[in-house]
Amino acid sequence: MLNSQKDQLFMLVKSLSKSEKRNFRLYATRLESGSGTKFLQLFDVLDKLAEYDEPQLLKKLQAGVEKAQLPNLKRHLYKQLLISLRLVYIQKNIDIEIREQIDFARILYGKGMYMQALKLLERIKRIALDHHQDILHLEILEFQKLIEARHITRSRQVKNKMEDLLEESLLRSQITLTASKLSNFNISVQGWYIQFGHAKNDREAQAVRAFFESNLPEKLNTEKLTFFERINLYQSYLWYHYVLLDFHSCRHYTGLWVDLFETYPQMKDKDPDLYMRGLYYLLMSAYFLGDVATFARNLRAFDEFATASRDLFNTNSGMVAFVYLHLSKLNYSYLTGDYEAGLALVPEIEKAIPQYEALSDIHRMLLFYYKIAYLYFGCGNFEKALEYLNEIIHLKGGSLREDLHFNARLLHLLCHYESGHYDLIAYLSESLHRSFGNSEDISKLQKATLQFVKKLIRTPLAESRAAFDRFHRQALKLAASPYERKATLYLDIPAWAESHLLNSSLSDLAKRGK
Repeated sequence: MLNSQKDQLFMLVKSLSKSEKRNFRLYATRLESGSGTKFLQLFDVLDKLAEYDEPQLLKKLQAGVEKAQLPNLKRHLYKQLLISLRLVYIQKNIDIEIREQIDFARILYGKGMYMQALKLLERIKRIALDHHQDILHLEILEFQKLIEARHITRSRQVKNKMEDLLEESLLRSQITLTASKLSNFNISVQGWYIQFGHAKNDREAQAVRAFFESNLPEKLNTEKLTFFERINLYQSYLWYHYVLLDFHSCRHYTGLWVDLFETYPQMKDKDPDLYMRGLYYLLMSAYFLGDVATFARNLRAFDEFATASRDLFNTNSGMVAFVYLHLSKLNYSYLTGDYEAGLALVPEIEKAIPQYEALSDIHRMLLFYYKIAYLYFGCGNFEKALEYLNEIIHLKGGSLREDLHFNARLLHLLCHYESGHYDLIAYLSESLHRSFGNSEDISKLQKATLQFVKKLIRTPLAESRAAFDRFHRQALKLAASPYERKATLYLDIPAWAESHLLNSSLSDLAKRGK
């Protein structure tokens, strides 16, 4: 099953690439002590284990390592692995590089070489500014001020040098404060969505508008905001309009987010995760709007970037690229009606899921299963769809967002109906009815669909077409509500009803509409 619990050290060892393992062994061989030999031995044993098994681990370790010693040895190995990885990534992560240089400056200062420390700080300050590292920039300025305050550096002999330093520090303090406010605001708006979901009526829409307007930081000069200030502002507006189901505005703000990376292209390499997230949310907005042109253009850009940067990605970036790119490719198959192209991606996705399941949240991984199940459902392979839906419905451990859980259970019910498992439907529908009754996140269309299926299994076959016709008209009317729009994109109930009227699969029906 997904999301199995694993030992943290074991997970870290298994996450290492071949080059990272090689670098660690080179680093570890510098330690000649007995403890050094033991932690390297522990590393080799963990590297060879398929699953974490402590009794098996102790058995494979050579004599001299007792069970009571193992926790300390594991902590020591964990620390040494992180030190080794820091040496690997110091040239790849600009913030790690800047922090190292700040540490060097502190060492020089501690040795009494404060003029050398100032020169080093001045150099890395320009790097921090070029790469929009606002907090590190402020830390550098504060260190420069400390040295200037405690020592005679003759900086005052340079015209306006001290005045410029103080003015720069004040400006950077204000930028850092605004950046913090915008980051807090972004998290709070996203938190609203996580807690309450989409607005389901005018009352909830008004509540989120009041929340947004009352918490939006005041006196923002959008023309002077720094890179990350703008990103946090755009993200805040994205979540706000996403809650309101205003996907046109979502597309606008995610477009600004992605365009900012085009203005500062060096940031694509320095923060690829943020760039790919922007692309994903832009693709998601285009998908909700049925905007094939915008979707196709940005999907191509995403694919090209991920392919070109694959060798430079760390593990987390690789996971972000895989999850967001493949979810988007599945969405593209829905958008174009080419369900078969979506199913062609399934072997590649299933092969990669075990690699990334421990790094991603359970919702993302099971969202793949739901989307794959829907593709099979759309192609008329209901038994195959049930296999993937069962992975979601029978999840053991972990938690699942209600929208995915209820969509999966409703689609599960429809699969059983299409497969002719009428004896199961009565039981499943009653269970689902009880679950719907305990949730505030159920749409009118979902409730109507459940009631229709319950009645349908008791409807004579000769009357089923008329029943589908009446339900199709009811579903279209309900789906016209702006608060029902998103639900139809994950489970298109009106299209399902229409497919029965036309004696067609959802896949064929989708192709006719393109």
